[in-house]
Amino acid sequence: MTAAHDWKSIPPLRRGDTIGLLAGWGQFPFTFARNARRQGYRVACVGLQGAAEKELIAEVDEFAWSGVAKLGRMIGLFRSFGVRRLAMAGKVFKANIIYAPWRIFSLVPDLRMIRFWYGKSKADNRDDSILLGIIEEFRKDGMDFFSALDFCPELLVKRGILTFKGLNKTEELDIDFGWGLAKEMGRLDVGQSVAIKDRCVLAVEAVEGTDEAILRAGALCRKGGFTLVKVAKPQQDMRFDVPTVGLKTIQNLHRAGGRVLAIESEKTIFLDGPETISLANRLGITIVAMDRKAA
Repeated sequence: MTAAHDWKSIPPLRRGDTIGLLAGWGQFPFTFARNARRQGYRVACVGLQGAAEKELIAEVDEFAWSGVAKLGRMIGLFRSFGVRRLAMAGKVFKANIIYAPWRIFSLVPDLRMIRFWYGKSKADNRDDSILLGIIEEFRKDGMDFFSALDFCPELLVKRGILTFKGLNKTEELDIDFGWGLAKEMGRLDVGQSVAIKDRCVLAVEAVEGTDEAILRAGALCRKGGFTLVKVAKPQQDMRFDVPTVGLKTIQNLHRAGGRVLAIESEKTIFLDGPETISLANRLGITIVAMDRKAA
């Protein structure tokens, strides 16, 4: 039985401390690791197999791999690295975990994960339920999570039209219509994005993720020209599952025939900013970052 710790007594971070990084897919873990080391911290990383990229090893001070269902191993590794505070960064595709065929054999969860997953600590398998439950498991071992954005706030998009191409009246109406719907989906912890055309919902993001929702919208709206609205949850915990867009988002919008990407300013991670904006300009896609009052 794991001994309980008072996580509130964990001392604040100081330069030279070792901080943890639980890394998934994408560029976010790289940015976090570089910024944290630049600010004088050591970074000990546990990379999730099948998600994190091996190139991350060169960007951190200590590194180990863990299966995504090895909760006990993750906690044990961070303890061995001397970590008291850590952050999550990068995407993990939940559908590949929850709905993997014969998942008990393909993922081989350890005992701690089995107790967590099948215990009474979470009411359902929505993102917030799972991730808040995992955070609580780490707290039992004297570790607590902070937001990775504390070390790279520049990734949060600023308000404004980011591309050369602006919005027409129809697109503004679609954003207004889609914003409230996307917020409601976020409140329910279903997904962060909705695709809209002529104030009609084409697709709502769920467990498949934003990219697949975009492609589904394109299949349903073959004339193209639809708008994707992606927002933070009203109850958004900035430690995890922060809305993220980047080059791949624009590539998929173009492939599907989308013409507008509307995102929430100061609440959305905007990866590869200059490259993403340049690609959107070349493809004739509008990117607009708005706050709640602007919607």
